[in-house]
Amino acid sequence: MTLQQLGVIGLLLALIAGLIFSKRSPAFWFGGALLLSYLVGWQPLEKALTNFSNPSLITLMLLLLVSLAIEKSQLVSWLSRSFSGQNLSLVVARLSLASGFLSSFVNNTAVVSTLMSSLRQHPHFAASRLLIPLSYSAILGGMLTLIGTSTNLIVNGFVEEAGHASLGFFDFTLLGLIAFGAGLLVLMVGAHFLPDTGKDEQTAAPYYVSARVADDSQLIGKSVSDNGLRELQQLFLAEIQRGEQLICPVKPETVLEPGDELHFVGDLQAVSKLQSFPGLTLVPGEAEHSGELMEAAISYSSKLVGKTLKQVRFREQYNAAVIAVRRGHERLNGGLGNLVLHAGDVLILATGKDFPGQNELGQDFIYVNGLAISQPLPAKRSHWVLGSFALTLVLSILELVPLVKSLPVLLVLYLVSSVISVNELKRRFPLELFVIVGSAIGLAQLMIQSGVAGMIAGGLNQLVAGYGPYGALIAIFVATWLFTEVVTNNAAAALTFPIAYAMALDLGTSPLPFFMAVAFGASASFISPFGYQTNLMVYSAGNYQLKDYARIGIPMALVYSTVVLLCLPYFYPF
Repeated sequence: MTLQQLGVIGLLLALIAGLIFSKRSPAFWFGGALLLSYLVGWQPLEKALTNFSNPSLITLMLLLLVSLAIEKSQLVSWLSRSFSGQNLSLVVARLSLASGFLSSFVNNTAVVSTLMSSLRQHPHFAASRLLIPLSYSAILGGMLTLIGTSTNLIVNGFVEEAGHASLGFFDFTLLGLIAFGAGLLVLMVGAHFLPDTGKDEQTAAPYYVSARVADDSQLIGKSVSDNGLRELQQLFLAEIQRGEQLICPVKPETVLEPGDELHFVGDLQAVSKLQSFPGLTLVPGEAEHSGELMEAAISYSSKLVGKTLKQVRFREQYNAAVIAVRRGHERLNGGLGNLVLHAGDVLILATGKDFPGQNELGQDFIYVNGLAISQPLPAKRSHWVLGSFALTLVLSILELVPLVKSLPVLLVLYLVSSVISVNELKRRFPLELFVIVGSAIGLAQLMIQSGVAGMIAGGLNQLVAGYGPYGALIAIFVATWLFTEVVTNNAAAALTFPIAYAMALDLGTSPLPFFMAVAFGASASFISPFGYQTNLMVYSAGNYQLKDYARIGIPMALVYSTVVLLCLPYFYPF
């Protein structure tokens, strides 16, 4: 083993550790790994930069930008009308078919974010019965076409860089349809086992609320019990922050002092009770200027993720004050202003007159007040947007005009016609994904050229010796699936693709089934909310606990994996 190979292995181990254990974004780790490989001389600068002009990567970026116009169309509202009904299995079936169809052509995160609001207002079923099926069906629908999910386009970029012909638009479709059909059956049955938070108020997720004792408050000098703070229904006084001292648990005889910050956990509807106590104000104090409360969920790409409200100066950025935070069923602590925000957190905002017209609102929040942020286009303009996008896809499918050429033209048309604006493109440009994919392509090449991918592949082939190419295929699928449950789906594909390709070369078989195993394995994220963005998006919105994902996700993962592994060799022979 050469010194370079040892260095590349060390770099990969550090990358994996950073992705799993660090709170920094995957773009930081992938970009840093690529930069380090250039600085130590493992990759020339020209080659490292060329990776960011990969046709599949450019196509992916253009698709995500064009999808901003699709989000504004009335297609989603037209389809959402079919979600009504009193039979849960039929509602889930209609929802899944609509979500899967949309996700096969439009970014599935956009599909989930726009459908969430209508499902939260369903007249017969709680959102907790519908949102996980929405996310899972969007994942399954993304595997129906080449452009259905960013992972497919990323794998295609790796394929092209390896010198093979580009994957076709419908190369995923037959296997994707079978997997979708099997998954649909699981969802129709599994939805009945999801919690019904609409009927059982005890399962409602708690909000985290802070209130401060004013210097002239009548509460000062009296105990918690005497002030009636132990008798609040649906609100529990969890702790008191007194300067540097944290009092937890709070005893009934604890006497309140000026400046005490009281941390409550409970139902948001009970927050108004706190305002009835003289000299007790919600934190931050400027929240009292507005009588309107709005709900907002933090998106995966938000600049708020990993920072506290104080660090981002939330009040100045959005002309809104955060008065409560909810993170699934997790019990939060430590003070509202110092709480480190996570993707999927739900914030309750007391808003100013200029909210929600602030810059970067669409990038930072999945939804506000349960409604899609973008205003829908009129019917005629919606028809024009959808028709032009469909024509672009048809031209690509017929191999008349590739997407990398037609999408820029379509994007310019949307800009000229004011369907989308330049400011929207700036705010919503997926810079993090661009850095991840461009860097991942370079790291995959480094693994192959240095021989590290071949070494790992050889070791895996020895482990599955006697089972032939099919055993190696199963190993790659399982490895990709495990990675996607602990890191992101795109990172999982980037880490396992070079190994899969090297295994195919070592066995002397067609690499196509191994390419597909990576793509389908990277989208097998069903067991936790953290491996796939759509799962995270519905986490707090549906008041879910981790066990809810496992309850329906384990059967889904087993059925999906079984179908994919049984059918892969038939659709993509060795």
